[in-house]
Amino acid sequence: MTDAYQVFVATLPDVCPADRHRMVFTGDADGRCEVFTWDAVTRRVQQVTDSTGGTVHRAMDADGYVWWFDEDAAGEGRWWFRHFDGGPRLPGLPGAPAGPPRGLGVSADGTVATAVARGERTVVTVGRRGRAPDAVLRMPRSYRLGGISADGELIALAAAAGEEAAVSVVARDGRTVATLPGPGRAGAGLWCQGFTAVAGHGELLLVRDLGDRYALATWTRGRGLRTHRWCAFDTEITARWYPDSREVLVRQDRHGRSLLHRVDLGSRRRALVPTPAGTLLDAAPRALGAVDYLWTGTARSPVLCATDGVALPPAAPAVVVPGRHTDRWTDTPWGRVHTLLSLPEPAGTAPPPAVFLVHGGPADHDRDAYDGTVHSLVASGYAVVRVNYRGSTGYGPRWRRASPAGVGHTQVDDLAAVRADLVSSGLVAGDATALWGVSWGAYLVLLALGRRPGLWQAGVAVKPVADWAAAHRATTPALRALDIRMFGGTPDDVPERYTGSSPLTYAACVTDPLLVVGATRDTKCPPGQIRTYLDALTAAGVAHEAMWLDTGHDGYDGAAHVAVLRRALSFLRARLPDPAPRAPGRPPRPAGGPRPR
Repeated sequence: MTDAYQVFVATLPDVCPADRHRMVFTGDADGRCEVFTWDAVTRRVQQVTDSTGGTVHRAMDADGYVWWFDEDAAGEGRWWFRHFDGGPRLPGLPGAPAGPPRGLGVSADGTVATAVARGERTVVTVGRRGRAPDAVLRMPRSYRLGGISADGELIALAAAAGEEAAVSVVARDGRTVATLPGPGRAGAGLWCQGFTAVAGHGELLLVRDLGDRYALATWTRGRGLRTHRWCAFDTEITARWYPDSREVLVRQDRHGRSLLHRVDLGSRRRALVPTPAGTLLDAAPRALGAVDYLWTGTARSPVLCATDGVALPPAAPAVVVPGRHTDRWTDTPWGRVHTLLSLPEPAGTAPPPAVFLVHGGPADHDRDAYDGTVHSLVASGYAVVRVNYRGSTGYGPRWRRASPAGVGHTQVDDLAAVRADLVSSGLVAGDATALWGVSWGAYLVLLALGRRPGLWQAGVAVKPVADWAAAHRATTPALRALDIRMFGGTPDDVPERYTGSSPLTYAACVTDPLLVVGATRDTKCPPGQIRTYLDALTAAGVAHEAMWLDTGHDGYDGAAHVAVLRRALSFLRARLPDPAPRAPGRPPRPAGGPRPR
């Protein structure tokens, strides 16, 4: 195997609101993600951070200051800043509490708001750059900072989309100004997209779930919440204000690919923004109608594009993934299941062994987008199957909410249905299929092997949920709230639902060899419940291997990702029939970051 790996996290740069040519971005630094500045005029790159575990959270304000979150191995830290042109690093709001990051916002008038998690609470700190905070707001629940108004007077805090207080608007002194969507209106999703940057407007942009589609919504003091039903979409969207108008850039996820729409809320008009077919990992509107976007396809690594021709930071080396990349729709009694299928080249006389790469989330989906793991597997001779099972985004609200067989079981049914379709069609080998997932995807791997023993021939589960009740009690407040929504209560309220969906319940039924990877500092999928599951496998005599990482759930150092990739490929080679001899048996040079839960 080669050691010539480059690890990068593909994101758009943040642009200085007052100078389009000054940007900050994350890039590779000796295998870690770190923060860099980019001057589009001089084409000069400067590294800003150099941390042990890498740095990924960053921003840039209108005065030309670069911000980043310096966190320890447990994910706790504080915001720091320095000027774009250089100078000392300074604490953003000296004396602000430390914790896991929950967002930063800088208003047009220079007011800074930051949020960190503190147990079940969220601490919001408000002040001026480099000065002791003016206010420290201790909110009694888990929030994400959703934005700060241009005048610095209002702060939006986002909770779970389906709650009565999905979004809370507070004044900088902590007074609650509004809760959205409002009392008695829980259940319909509402997602915070931020305040307009236009001075004097104070308009908050939101996305609203209408039950069968999604629409833009806005809130203003005095007028309240207003839903723009004329501007609705059949699948999931995110939206951003243009910086100099009441226009909005909408990015739509639809059937594994992306569309961009330019929406004028004043004239009630919308139009498609031309982009290549594939996936837009991110898109940001700029002044005078310009748009930056990050494009990719399964066969192509991400490319930064600017519609106004401004030079963007240098990207990772261009990569072309070998193989044939197609779509497949599987008809089932409950609807058509969409799959992204990658087949190795050249085609052999026999169907290739296949790896089902199971996406995380659960509110996420597989995209027509570059993935270093897909690249590694296809280059090694395996077919790669990425199934957008029920619960995935990108197919509308009803598909996302569908879970008739219960948490996890519905998704396993979809994976099994797609496997049967591909095998019967002669596209993949029936005696050589494996499952590979990370986080929620890893949970589905464990559940599938326990509920459908013998259907797959091997499994790789990286940082899984293995015991829902134990994970619930040890995980973060935000994930405990997610569990309660999925299961309809806590493990004490509905123990049978947690037990029925836990891989631990079916550990003794597993017959297929299994590689389980845990992380000793993981707060999202805690290590204790993984160890309990491994003990159950041992007691039942199930063939398995374990690998432990000294990391958290997320991470910005590529060494752990590369180590898992190598171990997993070796594990699969020993348990599936060898791929065709043409396979190079080595990973590609660049690899993407970890797949999220």
